[in-house]
Amino acid sequence: MAKKKRKVPALNSTSSADIAFIMLLFFLLTSSMDTDRGLPRRLPPPPQKDQKMNDVKVKKRNILVVLINSSNQISAGDEYITDMKLLRNKVKEFVENPTNNEHMPEKTEVDVPFFGNMMVSKSHVVSLQNDRGTSYQSYITVQSEIVAAYSELRNEISQKKFGKNFMELNEEQQEAVKKIYPQNISEAEPKNYSERKK
Repeated sequence: MAKKKRKVPALNSTSSADIAFIMLLFFLLTSSMDTDRGLPRRLPPPPQKDQKMNDVKVKKRNILVVLINSSNQISAGDEYITDMKLLRNKVKEFVENPTNNEHMPEKTEVDVPFFGNMMVSKSHVVSLQNDRGTSYQSYITVQSEIVAAYSELRNEISQKKFGKNFMELNEEQQEAVKKIYPQNISEAEPKNYSERKK
């Protein structure tokens, strides 16, 4: 007598979609993705309807113009910058004005918490200007170097006074250091500098 072939039961695959979904969710939650990092900037609040626009006049000695032309060449003041480290040092020297040079920002006496009376160049401005043909990468690199100059100055004085870097200080200490080195960066609208020279 011939044996009957036994049927193999079919594999139940109804839950495989659920398992695939759970695995996908697990990998999405546990993996990290690269994120673009930018420079933190806080925009000024929009002007009120009845607010009058005041033109603030800044003395020439208080402004350091950092210019990037359409060929991505950089100048700071009257100097051409060939190395980014030179730009950082130039900005640091300008902001600090250690010798109270009459061609650099004027210093005024300020009472700073934790530090007492100090001579501070609070009215300085680093004006970043670029040509319409400037590459985005050059602009961001120059902007990063300017911000890094302020960071180094703040870290140096924080280390001297508190033995810590600026970001490790508490809020009151950080505010005191910001009074000594306020970050005054002006970013102008791009222009066609190359056309004006023709």
